Amino acid sequence: MQTENRLLDDLAKFMLNAAGAAQGVKEEIDSLMRQRLERWLDSMNLVPREEFDAVRAMAAEARTENLRLEARIAALEAQMSAAPKKPARAKKAGI
Repeated sequence: MQTENRLLDDLAKFMLNAAGAAQGVKEEIDSLMRQRLERWLDSMNLVPREEFDAVRAMAAEARTENLRLEARIAALEAQMSAAPKKPARAKKAGI
């Protein structure tokens, strides 16, 4: 035989509604905190990861190019110092 206890049914409904309301409040707080954190990070002018990686790659390429050019300059300077020097020409006197 099943007995109906209206008080327990009402209490169970109330608890379910309270749990739903608490979940809604939690989601609202999470959303608010996320917005504030994003606003705070935006105010810090941080660089996005994609831009950082792009500039890092460009710097690595520039560093490699600089090393290549330094080696080329050193080779050219070695060639110039090894080549016999020609005497400087005298300039013609202009009229």
